[in-house]
Amino acid sequence: MRKVINILFSAILAITLWSCSESIMDEINRNVNDPSDMVSRLIITDAITGSAFSVAGGDFNFYASIYIEHNTGVWGQFYNADIRSGEPSSATTYNNSWDAVYQTLYILKVIRGKCSEGGSEEGNYHTLGIAQILTAYNLATLTDAMGDVPWTEALQPGVIFTPVLDKQADIYEDIFDFLDEGIANLGKTSIYPSLGAQDLMYNGDIDLWKKFAYGLKARYTMRLSHKAPAYADVITFADQSFTSGNEQAQFIYNGNTTQSPFYCLFQDRDYYGASQSLHNKLVERSDPRDDVFFMPHPDAGGGLLFAPNGTANQVQGTYSISAISTITAPTYLQSYHEIEFLKAEAYVRTGNLALADTALRKGIIAAFRKVNIGLSAADAVNYFTLNVRPRFNANPLSEVMNQKYIAFYEEEALEAYNDYRRLKAMGNNVVSLDNPLNVNRFPLRLSYGSEDVTTNVNVRNAYGDGTYVYTENVWWAGGTR
Repeated sequence: MRKVINILFSAILAITLWSCSESIMDEINRNVNDPSDMVSRLIITDAITGSAFSVAGGDFNFYASIYIEHNTGVWGQFYNADIRSGEPSSATTYNNSWDAVYQTLYILKVIRGKCSEGGSEEGNYHTLGIAQILTAYNLATLTDAMGDVPWTEALQPGVIFTPVLDKQADIYEDIFDFLDEGIANLGKTSIYPSLGAQDLMYNGDIDLWKKFAYGLKARYTMRLSHKAPAYADVITFADQSFTSGNEQAQFIYNGNTTQSPFYCLFQDRDYYGASQSLHNKLVERSDPRDDVFFMPHPDAGGGLLFAPNGTANQVQGTYSISAISTITAPTYLQSYHEIEFLKAEAYVRTGNLALADTALRKGIIAAFRKVNIGLSAADAVNYFTLNVRPRFNANPLSEVMNQKYIAFYEEEALEAYNDYRRLKAMGNNVVSLDNPLNVNRFPLRLSYGSEDVTTNVNVRNAYGDGTYVYTENVWWAGGTR
Protein backbone atom coordinates (compact mmCIF):
# COMPACT_ATOMS: atom_id res chain seq x y z
CA MET A 1 0.00 0.00 0.00
CA ARG A 2 2.84 2.38 0.93
CA LYS A 3 4.45 1.61 -2.44
CA VAL A 4 1.26 2.56 -4.27
CA ILE A 5 1.01 5.79 -2.29
CA ASN A 6 4.63 6.63 -3.04
CA ILE A 7 4.12 5.97 -6.74
CA LEU A 8 0.97 8.15 -6.74
CA PHE A 9 2.76 10.92 -4.83
CA SER A 10 5.64 10.83 -7.27
CA ALA A 11 3.27 11.07 -10.23
CA ILE A 12 1.44 14.04 -8.70
CA LEU A 13 4.75 15.73 -7.91
CA ALA A 14 5.99 15.21 -11.46
CA ILE A 15 2.80 16.63 -12.95
CA THR A 16 2.99 19.60 -10.58
CA LEU A 17 6.62 20.28 -11.42
CA TRP A 18 5.89 19.95 -15.14
CA SER A 19 2.96 22.38 -14.84
CA CYS A 20 5.08 24.85 -12.93
CA SER A 21 7.82 24.56 -15.47
CA GLU A 22 5.40 25.27 -18.32
CA SER A 23 4.01 28.26 -16.44
CA ILE A 24 7.50 29.57 -15.72
CA MET A 25 8.58 29.05 -19.31
CA ASP A 26 5.47 30.84 -20.57
CA GLU A 27 6.32 33.80 -18.34
CA ILE A 28 9.97 33.79 -19.43
CA ASN A 29 9.00 33.68 -23.09
CA ARG A 30 6.41 36.44 -22.78
CA ASN A 31 7.42 39.61 -24.63
CA VAL A 32 6.69 42.41 -22.18
CA ASN A 33 7.05 44.91 -25.03
CA ASP A 34 4.23 43.26 -26.98
CA PRO A 35 1.32 42.83 -24.56
CA SER A 36 -1.83 41.09 -25.77
CA ASP A 37 -4.04 43.63 -24.02
CA MET A 38 -3.60 47.24 -22.92
CA VAL A 39 -5.70 49.75 -21.03
CA SER A 40 -7.34 52.39 -23.19
CA ARG A 41 -5.38 55.31 -21.72
CA LEU A 42 -2.21 53.86 -23.24
CA ILE A 43 -3.76 52.99 -26.60
CA ILE A 44 -5.36 56.38 -27.17
CA THR A 45 -1.99 58.10 -27.21
CA ASP A 46 -1.19 56.19 -30.39
CA ALA A 47 -4.57 57.12 -31.88
CA ILE A 48 -3.97 60.83 -31.21
CA THR A 49 -0.47 60.65 -32.68
CA GLY A 50 -1.68 58.77 -35.76
CA SER A 51 -4.55 61.20 -36.31
CA ALA A 52 -2.12 64.10 -36.32
CA PHE A 53 1.06 62.91 -38.00
CA SER A 54 -0.16 60.23 -40.42
CA VAL A 55 -3.69 61.43 -41.20
CA ALA A 56 -3.85 65.21 -40.80
CA GLY A 57 -0.18 65.57 -41.69
CA GLY A 58 0.19 62.74 -44.21
CA ASP A 59 -0.04 62.15 -47.95
CA PHE A 60 -3.62 63.42 -48.25
CA ASN A 61 -2.40 66.82 -47.11
CA PHE A 62 0.84 66.72 -49.11
CA TYR A 63 -0.93 66.07 -52.41
CA ALA A 64 -3.84 68.41 -51.65
CA SER A 65 -1.22 71.12 -51.25
CA ILE A 66 -0.31 70.60 -54.93
CA TYR A 67 -3.87 70.40 -56.24
CA ILE A 68 -4.91 73.51 -54.33
CA GLU A 69 -1.67 75.29 -55.41
CA HIS A 70 -0.28 76.02 -51.98
CA ASN A 71 2.86 74.37 -53.35
CA THR A 72 4.06 73.33 -56.80
CA GLY A 73 5.33 69.81 -57.38
CA VAL A 74 8.80 70.07 -58.96
CA TRP A 75 10.32 66.61 -58.52
CA GLY A 76 9.41 62.92 -58.55
CA GLN A 77 5.90 61.94 -57.57
CA PHE A 78 4.93 65.50 -56.70
CA TYR A 79 6.02 66.73 -60.12
CA ASN A 80 3.89 63.99 -61.69
CA ALA A 81 0.96 65.10 -59.57
CA ASP A 82 1.45 68.70 -60.66
CA ILE A 83 1.46 67.80 -64.37
CA ARG A 84 -1.29 65.18 -63.82
CA SER A 85 0.87 62.29 -64.98
CA GLY A 86 -0.09 59.09 -63.19
CA GLU A 87 -0.05 60.18 -59.55
CA PRO A 88 -3.54 61.68 -59.19
CA SER A 89 -5.16 58.46 -60.44
CA SER A 90 -2.73 55.80 -59.22
CA ALA A 91 -3.83 53.46 -56.44
CA THR A 92 -0.37 53.61 -54.88
CA THR A 93 -0.32 57.39 -54.43
CA TYR A 94 -2.27 57.62 -51.17
CA ASN A 95 -1.87 54.04 -49.95
CA ASN A 96 0.17 55.01 -46.89
CA SER A 97 -2.48 57.42 -45.68
CA TRP A 98 -5.27 54.98 -46.63
CA ASP A 99 -3.66 52.38 -44.37
CA ALA A 100 -2.97 54.92 -41.63
CA VAL A 101 -6.60 56.03 -41.43
CA TYR A 102 -7.90 52.47 -41.16
CA GLN A 103 -5.24 51.54 -38.60
CA THR A 104 -6.20 54.54 -36.50
CA LEU A 105 -9.91 53.79 -36.87
CA TYR A 106 -9.26 50.21 -35.72
CA ILE A 107 -7.37 51.42 -32.63
CA LEU A 108 -10.27 53.75 -31.85
CA LYS A 109 -12.74 50.89 -32.31
CA VAL A 110 -10.83 48.85 -29.71
CA ILE A 111 -10.94 51.78 -27.29
CA ARG A 112 -14.65 52.32 -27.86
CA GLY A 113 -15.29 48.63 -27.20
CA LYS A 114 -13.33 48.67 -23.96
CA CYS A 115 -15.06 51.78 -22.65
CA SER A 116 -18.62 50.98 -23.74
CA GLU A 117 -21.25 48.96 -21.89
CA GLY A 118 -20.00 45.42 -21.30
CA GLY A 119 -16.37 46.38 -21.98
CA SER A 120 -13.48 45.95 -19.59
CA GLU A 121 -13.53 49.68 -18.81
CA GLU A 122 -17.26 50.30 -18.79
CA GLY A 123 -17.88 53.73 -17.32
CA ASN A 124 -14.71 55.29 -18.72
CA TYR A 125 -16.88 57.91 -20.36
CA HIS A 126 -14.26 60.56 -21.05
CA THR A 127 -11.88 58.27 -22.90
CA LEU A 128 -14.89 56.89 -24.79
CA GLY A 129 -15.99 60.40 -25.73
CA ILE A 130 -12.53 61.36 -26.99
CA ALA A 131 -12.34 58.14 -29.03
CA GLN A 132 -15.73 58.90 -30.58
CA ILE A 133 -14.65 62.42 -31.54
CA LEU A 134 -11.42 61.13 -33.07
CA THR A 135 -13.38 58.45 -34.93
CA ALA A 136 -15.57 61.16 -36.46
CA TYR A 137 -12.49 63.16 -37.46
CA ASN A 138 -10.67 60.24 -39.09
CA LEU A 139 -13.77 58.90 -40.81
CA ALA A 140 -14.62 62.34 -42.21
CA THR A 141 -11.05 62.83 -43.44
CA LEU A 142 -11.28 59.54 -45.31
CA THR A 143 -14.68 60.02 -46.93
CA ASP A 144 -14.09 63.69 -47.74
CA ALA A 145 -11.02 62.69 -49.72
CA MET A 146 -12.39 59.56 -51.38
CA GLY A 147 -16.17 59.50 -51.26
CA ASP A 148 -17.79 56.10 -50.67
CA VAL A 149 -15.44 53.87 -48.65
CA PRO A 150 -15.62 50.61 -46.68
CA TRP A 151 -16.96 51.37 -43.22
CA THR A 152 -19.75 49.30 -41.61
CA GLU A 153 -18.15 46.00 -42.69
CA ALA A 154 -14.57 47.27 -42.25
CA LEU A 155 -12.29 46.88 -39.21
CA GLN A 156 -13.15 43.19 -38.79
CA PRO A 157 -9.88 41.36 -39.54
CA GLY A 158 -10.32 37.63 -39.95
CA VAL A 159 -14.11 38.01 -40.16
CA ILE A 160 -14.91 40.09 -43.24
CA PHE A 161 -12.12 40.16 -45.81
CA THR A 162 -13.80 42.18 -48.58
CA PRO A 163 -16.02 44.81 -46.94
CA VAL A 164 -18.50 46.65 -49.13
CA LEU A 165 -18.35 50.40 -49.69
CA ASP A 166 -20.78 52.56 -47.72
CA LYS A 167 -22.45 55.61 -49.25
CA GLN A 168 -20.94 58.93 -48.20
CA ALA A 169 -24.37 60.22 -47.18
CA ASP A 170 -24.71 57.33 -44.71
CA ILE A 171 -21.16 57.76 -43.44
CA TYR A 172 -21.88 61.41 -42.69
CA GLU A 173 -24.80 60.38 -40.50
CA ASP A 174 -22.39 58.25 -38.48
CA ILE A 175 -19.91 61.13 -38.27
CA PHE A 176 -22.48 63.40 -36.64
CA ASP A 177 -23.65 60.56 -34.38
CA PHE A 178 -20.10 60.01 -33.15
CA LEU A 179 -19.70 63.71 -32.41
CA ASP A 180 -23.02 63.94 -30.55
CA GLU A 181 -22.29 60.79 -28.56
CA GLY A 182 -18.77 61.99 -27.81
CA ILE A 183 -20.04 65.31 -26.48
CA ALA A 184 -22.63 63.49 -24.35
CA ASN A 185 -20.04 61.14 -22.85
CA LEU A 186 -17.67 63.98 -22.05
CA GLY A 187 -20.52 65.50 -20.04
CA LYS A 188 -20.84 62.42 -17.80
CA THR A 189 -19.04 61.78 -14.53
CA SER A 190 -16.32 59.18 -14.98
CA ILE A 191 -14.86 56.96 -12.26
CA TYR A 192 -11.65 56.71 -14.25
CA PRO A 193 -8.80 59.20 -13.85
CA SER A 194 -8.04 61.92 -16.38
CA LEU A 195 -5.85 60.91 -19.33
CA GLY A 196 -3.40 63.59 -18.31
CA ALA A 197 -0.11 63.37 -20.18
CA GLN A 198 -1.38 60.42 -22.25
CA ASP A 199 -3.51 63.00 -24.08
CA LEU A 200 -0.94 64.68 -26.30
CA MET A 201 -3.32 67.41 -27.47
CA TYR A 202 -5.26 68.58 -24.44
CA ASN A 203 -3.67 66.86 -21.42
CA GLY A 204 -7.04 65.38 -20.49
CA ASP A 205 -8.99 68.67 -20.57
CA ILE A 206 -12.46 67.46 -21.54
CA ASP A 207 -13.83 70.99 -21.98
CA LEU A 208 -11.35 71.57 -24.81
CA TRP A 209 -12.27 68.23 -26.38
CA LYS A 210 -15.91 69.36 -26.32
CA LYS A 211 -14.93 72.57 -28.09
CA PHE A 212 -13.09 70.54 -30.71
CA ALA A 213 -16.18 68.39 -31.23
CA TYR A 214 -18.40 71.44 -31.71
CA GLY A 215 -15.84 72.87 -34.12
CA LEU A 216 -15.99 69.69 -36.16
CA LYS A 217 -19.78 69.88 -36.17
CA ALA A 218 -19.48 73.39 -37.59
CA ARG A 219 -16.98 72.22 -40.22
CA TYR A 220 -19.00 69.22 -41.37
CA THR A 221 -22.30 71.10 -41.32
CA MET A 222 -20.71 73.65 -43.65
CA ARG A 223 -19.31 70.79 -45.75
CA LEU A 224 -22.86 69.66 -46.50
CA SER A 225 -24.07 73.15 -47.44
CA HIS A 226 -24.43 72.20 -51.11
CA LYS A 227 -26.73 69.35 -50.10
CA ALA A 228 -28.48 70.85 -47.09
CA PRO A 229 -27.48 74.40 -46.14
CA ALA A 230 -27.77 75.04 -42.41
CA TYR A 231 -25.77 78.21 -41.81
CA ALA A 232 -27.49 79.08 -38.52
CA ASP A 233 -26.34 75.69 -37.19
CA VAL A 234 -22.79 76.38 -38.38
CA ILE A 235 -22.79 79.58 -36.30
CA THR A 236 -24.35 77.86 -33.28
CA PHE A 237 -21.75 75.09 -33.29
CA ALA A 238 -18.86 77.48 -33.96
CA ASP A 239 -19.93 79.66 -31.03
CA GLN A 240 -19.45 76.62 -28.78
CA SER A 241 -15.98 75.95 -30.13
CA PHE A 242 -12.59 77.64 -29.75
CA THR A 243 -12.34 81.23 -28.57
CA SER A 244 -8.58 81.62 -29.10
CA GLY A 245 -5.57 79.91 -30.59
CA ASN A 246 -4.76 78.51 -27.14
CA GLU A 247 -7.71 76.16 -27.45
CA GLN A 248 -7.31 74.89 -31.02
CA ALA A 249 -6.80 71.20 -31.79
CA GLN A 250 -3.13 71.05 -32.66
CA PHE A 251 -0.34 68.53 -32.28
CA ILE A 252 2.91 70.07 -31.07
CA TYR A 253 6.35 68.80 -32.09
CA ASN A 254 9.41 69.26 -29.88
CA GLY A 255 11.92 69.35 -32.73
CA ASN A 256 13.92 66.45 -31.33
CA THR A 257 12.03 63.20 -30.87
CA THR A 258 9.10 64.61 -32.84
CA GLN A 259 9.33 66.77 -35.96
CA SER A 260 6.75 68.51 -38.13
CA PRO A 261 5.56 66.50 -41.18
CA PHE A 262 6.20 69.23 -43.77
CA TYR A 263 9.69 69.78 -42.36
CA CYS A 264 10.39 66.04 -42.58
CA LEU A 265 9.05 66.00 -46.13
CA PHE A 266 11.50 68.65 -47.27
CA GLN A 267 14.42 66.99 -45.50
CA ASP A 268 13.58 63.56 -46.93
CA ARG A 269 12.42 64.44 -50.45
CA ASP A 270 12.60 68.13 -51.38
CA TYR A 271 9.77 67.71 -53.91
CA TYR A 272 8.06 71.14 -53.61
CA GLY A 273 8.65 74.54 -55.15
CA ALA A 274 7.11 77.81 -53.95
CA SER A 275 3.77 78.28 -55.72
CA GLN A 276 3.52 81.10 -58.25
CA SER A 277 -0.27 81.01 -57.89
CA LEU A 278 -0.23 81.60 -54.14
CA HIS A 279 2.44 84.29 -54.46
CA ASN A 280 0.27 86.13 -56.99
CA LYS A 281 -2.70 86.18 -54.60
CA LEU A 282 -0.54 87.67 -51.86
CA VAL A 283 0.92 90.31 -54.17
CA GLU A 284 -2.56 91.33 -55.36
CA ARG A 285 -3.52 92.05 -51.75
CA SER A 286 -0.19 93.60 -50.66
CA ASP A 287 -0.25 90.84 -48.06
CA PRO A 288 2.70 91.04 -45.64
CA ARG A 289 2.74 87.24 -45.43
CA ASP A 290 4.34 87.22 -48.87
CA ASP A 291 7.58 88.17 -47.09
CA VAL A 292 7.11 85.36 -44.56
CA PHE A 293 5.85 82.37 -46.52
CA PHE A 294 8.80 81.82 -48.87
CA MET A 295 12.58 81.68 -48.96
CA PRO A 296 15.19 80.81 -51.59
CA HIS A 297 16.18 77.16 -51.80
CA PRO A 298 19.28 76.62 -49.63
CA ASP A 299 21.17 75.25 -52.66
CA ALA A 300 20.13 78.00 -55.07
CA GLY A 301 21.35 81.27 -53.67
CA GLY A 302 20.08 84.58 -54.95
CA GLY A 303 16.53 85.84 -54.74
CA LEU A 304 13.13 84.18 -54.83
CA LEU A 305 12.14 82.08 -57.84
CA PHE A 306 8.55 80.84 -57.92
CA ALA A 307 7.46 77.62 -59.63
CA PRO A 308 4.64 78.04 -62.17
CA ASN A 309 1.82 75.61 -61.42
CA GLY A 310 1.54 72.82 -63.98
CA THR A 311 4.40 74.09 -66.15
CA ALA A 312 7.45 74.09 -63.85
CA ASN A 313 10.66 72.30 -64.79
CA GLN A 314 11.39 69.07 -62.99
CA VAL A 315 14.41 70.20 -61.03
CA GLN A 316 15.62 70.31 -57.43
CA GLY A 317 17.63 73.02 -55.73
CA THR A 318 16.37 75.80 -58.00
CA TYR A 319 12.88 77.02 -57.11
CA SER A 320 12.23 78.73 -53.80
CA ILE A 321 10.57 76.80 -51.00
CA SER A 322 8.29 77.29 -48.01
CA ALA A 323 9.81 79.26 -45.15
CA ILE A 324 7.18 78.11 -42.64
CA SER A 325 7.95 74.37 -42.81
CA THR A 326 9.82 74.66 -39.54
CA ILE A 327 10.84 71.68 -37.46
CA THR A 328 8.28 72.51 -34.77
CA ALA A 329 5.41 73.79 -36.96
CA PRO A 330 2.25 72.23 -35.46
CA THR A 331 -0.22 69.98 -37.21
CA TYR A 332 -3.76 71.32 -37.00
CA LEU A 333 -6.67 68.94 -36.67
CA GLN A 334 -8.70 72.13 -36.42
CA SER A 335 -7.51 75.68 -35.88
CA TYR A 336 -9.12 78.63 -34.16
CA HIS A 337 -8.85 80.70 -37.34
CA GLU A 338 -10.90 78.04 -39.17
CA ILE A 339 -13.71 78.56 -36.66
CA GLU A 340 -13.78 82.29 -37.35
CA PHE A 341 -13.69 81.77 -41.12
CA LEU A 342 -16.59 79.31 -40.85
CA LYS A 343 -18.57 81.93 -38.98
CA ALA A 344 -17.62 84.61 -41.49
CA GLU A 345 -18.87 82.52 -44.41
CA ALA A 346 -22.07 81.58 -42.59
CA TYR A 347 -22.76 85.24 -41.74
CA VAL A 348 -22.15 86.27 -45.36
CA ARG A 349 -24.55 83.63 -46.63
CA THR A 350 -27.23 84.75 -44.17
CA GLY A 351 -26.76 88.41 -45.03
CA ASN A 352 -25.23 89.59 -41.75
CA LEU A 353 -22.22 91.41 -43.17
CA ALA A 354 -21.37 93.30 -39.99
CA LEU A 355 -20.81 90.09 -38.03
CA ALA A 356 -19.07 88.54 -41.05
CA ASP A 357 -16.66 91.50 -41.05
CA THR A 358 -15.89 90.92 -37.35
CA ALA A 359 -15.36 87.17 -37.74
CA LEU A 360 -13.16 87.68 -40.79
CA ARG A 361 -10.98 90.14 -38.91
CA LYS A 362 -10.59 87.71 -36.00
CA GLY A 363 -9.69 84.89 -38.37
CA ILE A 364 -7.00 86.95 -40.08
CA ILE A 365 -5.52 88.09 -36.75
CA ALA A 366 -5.30 84.47 -35.59
CA ALA A 367 -3.73 83.39 -38.88
CA PHE A 368 -1.11 86.17 -38.67
CA ARG A 369 -0.20 85.02 -35.16
CA LYS A 370 0.45 81.38 -36.02
CA VAL A 371 3.70 80.31 -34.36
CA ASN A 372 5.53 79.83 -37.65
CA ILE A 373 4.23 83.12 -39.12
CA GLY A 374 5.12 85.48 -36.30
CA LEU A 375 3.24 88.59 -37.40
CA SER A 376 1.41 90.67 -34.81
CA ALA A 377 -2.24 91.46 -34.22
CA ALA A 378 -1.44 95.07 -35.15
CA ASP A 379 0.00 93.89 -38.47
CA ALA A 380 -3.19 91.94 -39.11
CA VAL A 381 -5.52 94.82 -38.22
CA ASN A 382 -3.61 97.22 -40.44
CA TYR A 383 -3.72 94.74 -43.34
CA PHE A 384 -7.41 94.07 -42.78
CA THR A 385 -8.33 97.74 -42.69
CA LEU A 386 -6.33 98.82 -45.72
CA ASN A 387 -6.40 95.78 -47.98
CA VAL A 388 -9.05 93.28 -46.96
CA ARG A 389 -12.08 95.33 -46.02
CA PRO A 390 -12.35 97.10 -49.41
CA ARG A 391 -12.28 93.71 -51.15
CA PHE A 392 -14.78 92.33 -48.63
CA ASN A 393 -17.14 95.23 -49.26
CA ALA A 394 -16.95 94.57 -53.01
CA ASN A 395 -17.44 90.79 -52.81
CA PRO A 396 -17.85 89.43 -49.26
CA LEU A 397 -17.90 85.71 -50.05
CA SER A 398 -14.89 85.92 -52.35
CA GLU A 399 -12.71 87.68 -49.82
CA VAL A 400 -13.72 85.44 -46.92
CA MET A 401 -12.87 82.31 -48.88
CA ASN A 402 -9.63 83.71 -50.30
CA GLN A 403 -8.46 84.78 -46.85
CA LYS A 404 -9.32 81.34 -45.50
CA TYR A 405 -7.42 79.77 -48.41
CA ILE A 406 -4.32 81.87 -47.65
CA ALA A 407 -4.54 81.22 -43.91
CA PHE A 408 -4.59 77.45 -44.53
CA TYR A 409 -1.11 77.49 -46.12
CA GLU A 410 0.36 74.94 -45.61
CA GLU A 411 -0.60 72.69 -42.72
CA GLU A 412 -4.31 72.89 -43.60
CA ALA A 413 -4.11 72.27 -47.35
CA LEU A 414 -6.56 69.36 -47.22
CA GLU A 415 -9.26 71.61 -45.78
CA ALA A 416 -8.55 74.20 -48.48
CA TYR A 417 -8.98 71.41 -51.05
CA ASN A 418 -12.31 70.41 -49.48
CA ASP A 419 -13.49 74.03 -49.51
CA TYR A 420 -12.53 74.50 -53.14
CA ARG A 421 -14.50 71.44 -54.27
CA ARG A 422 -17.54 72.48 -52.23
CA LEU A 423 -17.48 76.03 -53.57
CA LYS A 424 -17.21 74.81 -57.17
CA ALA A 425 -20.19 72.52 -56.61
CA MET A 426 -22.19 75.49 -55.30
CA GLY A 427 -21.26 77.62 -58.31
CA ASN A 428 -19.07 79.92 -56.22
CA ASN A 429 -15.92 80.16 -58.31
CA VAL A 430 -14.24 82.64 -55.99
CA VAL A 431 -10.82 81.00 -55.50
CA SER A 432 -8.81 80.95 -58.73
CA LEU A 433 -6.22 78.30 -59.55
CA ASP A 434 -3.66 78.73 -62.32
CA ASN A 435 -2.66 75.23 -63.38
CA PRO A 436 -3.73 75.05 -67.07
CA LEU A 437 -4.38 71.32 -66.70
CA ASN A 438 -7.29 72.03 -64.37
CA VAL A 439 -9.54 72.57 -67.40
CA ASN A 440 -10.18 68.82 -67.67
CA ARG A 441 -7.78 67.16 -65.24
CA PHE A 442 -8.42 68.66 -61.83
CA PRO A 443 -8.53 65.83 -59.24
CA LEU A 444 -12.08 65.93 -57.94
CA ARG A 445 -11.23 63.28 -55.34
CA LEU A 446 -8.36 61.07 -54.20
CA SER A 447 -8.06 57.46 -55.36
CA TYR A 448 -8.41 54.38 -53.17
CA GLY A 449 -5.35 52.74 -51.64
CA SER A 450 -3.62 49.99 -53.59
CA GLU A 451 -3.76 47.40 -50.80
CA ASP A 452 -7.54 47.25 -51.07
CA VAL A 453 -7.68 47.85 -54.81
CA THR A 454 -5.66 44.64 -55.24
CA THR A 455 -7.39 42.55 -52.54
CA ASN A 456 -11.00 43.76 -52.23
CA VAL A 457 -13.14 43.27 -55.32
CA ASN A 458 -15.59 45.93 -54.10
CA VAL A 459 -12.87 48.58 -53.94
CA ARG A 460 -11.32 47.36 -57.19
CA ASN A 461 -14.61 47.71 -59.04
CA ALA A 462 -15.10 51.23 -57.66
CA TYR A 463 -11.54 52.18 -58.65
CA GLY A 464 -11.64 50.87 -62.23
CA ASP A 465 -8.67 52.38 -64.06
CA GLY A 466 -8.47 55.35 -61.70
CA THR A 467 -9.52 58.01 -64.19
CA TYR A 468 -12.77 58.53 -62.30
CA VAL A 469 -10.86 60.98 -60.08
CA TYR A 470 -11.10 63.53 -62.91
CA THR A 471 -14.77 63.04 -63.71
CA GLU A 472 -16.72 62.14 -60.56
CA ASN A 473 -17.37 64.49 -57.66
CA VAL A 474 -17.88 63.09 -54.19
CA TRP A 475 -21.47 63.06 -52.96
CA TRP A 476 -21.39 66.30 -50.97
CA ALA A 477 -19.98 68.08 -54.05
CA GLY A 478 -22.84 66.90 -56.28
CA GLY A 479 -21.64 63.40 -57.21
CA THR A 480 -23.22 60.05 -56.56
CA ARG A 481 -20.47 58.31 -54.57
